[in-house]
Amino acid sequence: MIKIEKLTKEYHSQVKAVDGISFTVQNGQIAAIIGTSGCGKSTTLKMINRLIEPTSGLIQINSESSKEIDPITWRRKIGYVTQNAGLLPHLTVKQNISLLASVLGKDKAYINKRVLELLELINLPEEEFSGKYPAELSGGQRQRVGIARALMENPDILLMDEPFGALDPITRNSLHDELLDLNKKLKKTIIMITHDMEEAFKLASIIILMDKGTIIQMGDKNDFLKRPANKFVEDFVSGSL
Repeated sequence: MIKIEKLTKEYHSQVKAVDGISFTVQNGQIAAIIGTSGCGKSTTLKMINRLIEPTSGLIQINSESSKEIDPITWRRKIGYVTQNAGLLPHLTVKQNISLLASVLGKDKAYINKRVLELLELINLPEEEFSGKYPAELSGGQRQRVGIARALMENPDILLMDEPFGALDPITRNSLHDELLDLNKKLKKTIIMITHDMEEAFKLASIIILMDKGTIIQMGDKNDFLKRPANKFVEDFVSGSL
């Protein structure tokens, strides 16, 4: 479970990039944060991962508060998936997936077994893909490897920063289906950023629409389609579909 309470990020200009937002994502749920550029969604995700430290507020994963754990240890408990996968070009698929385990000094037997499990999970045969480099992969394959890398140490939480935004529509739709199937098996708690309301409606059981650092509406697909909170929500939804 991820619990956010009154999370705020204020910069020296006294502009609040995120202004006292609160929400909870239960175990196994997928939440999508959506909004226009500059609404605070990326800042929120980076605060959850401690890439940016909040000015105030609570970030809690299960029973642990981010204030009680050093940032590196905290970050290693969370899987992070970026747009374009963020793979290191000089490392093979196997080396990219196992990067965190190698940094943590895990033994080779564990790494080999875990990489094989993950390649099977993302439908990339080990004998064909393990030794390839990112440049030899398609965009969809790179994104699958990025997801596998985030899952290497079996975190409870996955954060996904517009993970499918750079892909063509056919590949994107296929990976949507794969992510839903994957999470039926793994039951990870996922928070993703998207600029695509159709993507949010398809993947997320909780949709969080932000504007100017605040949450304008939070709910499921039916809430947004049948019970929009105000005209901003109506216009945002109609303009996105």
